Order: sequence, then structure tokens, then C-alpha cells
Amino acid sequence: MTTTYDDLMASDCTSCRVKQDKSAYWTPTMNFIYQNGTTVVVPQIGGMLAYYLLFGENIQPFPKDFRMLAGDTRLRDFPGPFPDKPKSEWGPADKTQLLLGQKALGFNCLDYTPGKVPEASMYRHRMPSKEYMDANCKDGIRAELFFPSCWNGETDSKDHKSHMRYPDLVNGGECPKGFETRVPSLFYETIWNTAAFKDEEGQFVFANGDPTGCGYHGDFMTGWDVDFLGKAINDCTDPSGEIQACKHFDIQSEAEGATCTFKMPKELKNDNCDGPADGLCGNVPIQDGPGYASALPAGDSKTPTGGYIPPTSIAPVPTLSYKAPVSAITDKYGGGISVAAVNAGLSKAPEAPTMVISVSSAPASSAAPVTTAPAAPVVEDGTIISTSTYTSAGTVYEVAIKEIDITVTVEPTPAARLRRHAHHMHRRDREHGLLGRY
Repeated sequence: MTTTYDDLMASDCTSCRVKQDKSAYWTPTMNFIYQNGTTVVVPQIGGMLAYYLLFGENIQPFPKDFRMLAGDTRLRDFPGPFPDKPKSEWGPADKTQLLLGQKALGFNCLDYTPGKVPEASMYRHRMPSKEYMDANCKDGIRAELFFPSCWNGETDSKDHKSHMRYPDLVNGGECPKGFETRVPSLFYETIWNTAAFKDEEGQFVFANGDPTGCGYHGDFMTGWDVDFLGKAINDCTDPSGEIQACKHFDIQSEAEGATCTFKMPKELKNDNCDGPADGLCGNVPIQDGPGYASALPAGDSKTPTGGYIPPTSIAPVPTLSYKAPVSAITDKYGGGISVAAVNAGLSKAPEAPTMVISVSSAPASSAAPVTTAPAAPVVEDGTIISTSTYTSAGTVYEVAIKEIDITVTVEPTPAARLRRHAHHMHRRDREHGLLGRY
């Protein structure tokens, strides 16, 4: 089963709000393995969001036949410090492409309790322990992936990665020699309702057999007309960021987009990927770290991976929380945009808690205390030395890092140069935003 740019462009419909977008976006699903080995897919909340951030100068649209991967499915450990050193202190050893790619992952603990300060994007680079999630992440885990944006001019490479590089600050900074051309910076995020499994004995595992999160990865294949995307990047500058404000976009409703469905190939019709099942979909073996995982064999319908029993105890994962933020403008345009959420289309998903971007609402359940979970330390004030971004409830914020372990959240302002669009594909909805240039 393969597809090409021409196949995508020949599609007779799109589930995107912007009809001109027929791109393909993918990340592995999160699964939960009960103590008896039974496996189910963890429901999403709000679908997958994909933002187009315009870092750098002279940003070029993705060309015909462009595709890329981000992340390494076989990684099972993050060797760097937690939290990351301030970017102003990064040296050559902190800026290798391997480490930059690992720092491009985020697994954010979500708690929408009023007054609770959200974690910054790409704050932790592996999943927290289930004990910590049960005690602190009552609104789930947000899995994040930032794609490289420095390009050598080739549309693809054998590993789908070698034609791309990260700038030396992951989401900003300088591109390496030979990769000076900048393309839009793609940023994926998906909220997984891990809270639905609170107090259940078991383990969270991604569909590639990764229980650590370090092997989280994503795919992108452009489905844009090149000239059209270039016009959108350059012309859709309305401060509201509303797709309706871009004269180039043909917009359809979410209901119209939902009628464009993915035709399931016959080879996959009998797969029980949602579960309950005895093992992961495709019979993928589960491989823990810290060593590099072995290459995954082709799926074998005759050899299930059932029989895996989650460990009863897992080594604690370092965790840190944030003090109340101070508003400050740290970029020349001043912020980001809010993207409206859509139904993720997973029937087993509970209703989302009340928040700005919800399409359905339900009272948020209280998180019962778990005495074995680590406590979140308090962080003191300091001096602003670097910045990053995070997304909460569909709103993108700028974060100013104070000293080594303090962040300041920046509220978006109307002065930003903003763009966005929405896209949905396969069984899950996908949203995308074209954001301010930095």
C-alpha cells in the first residue's frame, strides 16, 4: 500500500476545513495494556492539531512530492538533563541533530483546574510515570512533535529524514550549512485521555511498541498546490488568524468535511486496532529501554504479541511543575492564535472537559491523591534568558524561560501575524494552524 503526491491531489474530497489542503499527517496511537495483557486504544480529546509556524526568513512552500519524518521509532531513552538547560547555555554537544530531534518531543501533563499553570511545549521528552499521571494529569497527556524546518532542496531521502535538519534551537535559531532553505515549521499535538484509565493497573504504550515515549514520531506528505501554499504563507496576514479572513481559502464546514472518509484497504479490514485485543495492532513487539530497540518486523497475523504483562513497578520519571506566569511580549509580533477543536471521531472517547476549544463539555473529574506519586516542586523567580512556545486548549503561547527552571507564559496579542487552516483524515480529525512569523 503506497500513495504519492499525485494520488493525494487527485482526491475528490478532503476532510479539511480548507478544501485546498489534501496533505497526509500521521502519528502512532497510544494504547493501554491492562495487567492481564488486554490492550485497547486510548481515546483522543479533540483530535490531532498540526500547526504551521513560520520561523525564520524567506520561508518556502513545500514542493511537489515533498515528504518527511520526525522522530526515531527505535529510541527508548533521553540522555539529556531534565528540565533542558536554557537555550542560551546550549553548546555544540547540546545541538547535535540527534539531541535536537529528541528535544523536539513533548509529553505534557494536563490539568485545566482554574489557576493551574500549564507546562510549556516540549518540556519533558519522555512520558511521565502512570503514577504521576494518575495524581497530576487529570485532563490527560498532550503528545507533541516538532518537525525539522531546514531543507536541502530535495523532496525526499531514503530514510525520509536526511534531506531535513533542525535549526540549532529546535524551533528557531540557525540552519546548518547545506540546509539553509526554510520551510514552514510543522508542530503536531494530540491529547490522549489517559485519565480514563486512572487507578487501573497497567501501562501506556504507543503503537510502535514504545512504552517510554522516546520513540514517538510522525509523518508528513504535502497535499498542497505549491503556488497556492506560497500565497497563503505570504498573503494571509489578518491578525485574527481566522481561516475565513484569508481570501485564498475555500472553506467547508466540519460536517461537510466529516463526509470525506478514508476507504479502508481490504488488507486492514480485519485488524482490531481499537481493541480489546491480545497485543498491539499488527502484532508489534513491545520494547522498553534504555537501549535502542530492534527493527520492527513486518506484521504477522499468525503471531500475536499477546502475553506481554506490564511491569508492576516502573522507575520514577523526573517531573517538575511551574509557578504562576507573568505576561510579557518576547517576540516582535506578540503571540499566536486559537484554533477551534473538532470531534476526534473515536466512539469510546468520553466527553472533553469544559475549555475554550471544546466541541462537547462535561464536568472535569477530580483527581484523587495518590500517595506514591512524586510531588511537584515549587520554582522560584529569576531572569528571563530564553523563550519557547506551548499550546493549551488550542491557544499557542510564547514562554520566556527564567533562569534554569522557571518559565513565563506569554498571552497572544492581536498584533501577531497569523494564519491557520484545518484538516482531518482517516479515523481522526486533524487541525492545522498557520501562525505568526518569528
